[in-house]
Amino acid sequence: MSFKIDKQDNYTLIKFSTDKLDAIVAPDLKAELVLVSKQGAKNILIDLESVKYCDSSGLSALLIGHRICKEANGSFILSTLQPAVEKLITISQLDSILNIKSISKEAIDSVFVDEIERNLGAE
Repeated sequence: MSFKIDKQDNYTLIKFSTDKLDAIVAPDLKAELVLVSKQGAKNILIDLESVKYCDSSGLSALLIGHRICKEANGSFILSTLQPAVEKLITISQLDSILNIKSISKEAIDSVFVDEIERNLGAE
């Protein structure tokens, strides 16, 4: 597997162990995102620290994760983007859609803030 999954109470962290998010890896990521969602996860964090290359199929997988979490009223957050991946996301104008944090700790903190805001909004 090209990534590790760490399931916590309030979020699921997917951390890549490969340097590419491409047509070979993207189908596995899409399948995992759907599976994790069906298991009840609504907050998914993707740590892209090791990913130095991403293509359109990789972006598609990330967008699927974003949609799944949005439909579940959760958070989908990317963290630790490498320059080439960040540039691709910016060029694709997805930086205005995707929630991007500089480090995983910031992404985890953001999930808790989002949860508090959603709970306050529901009252």
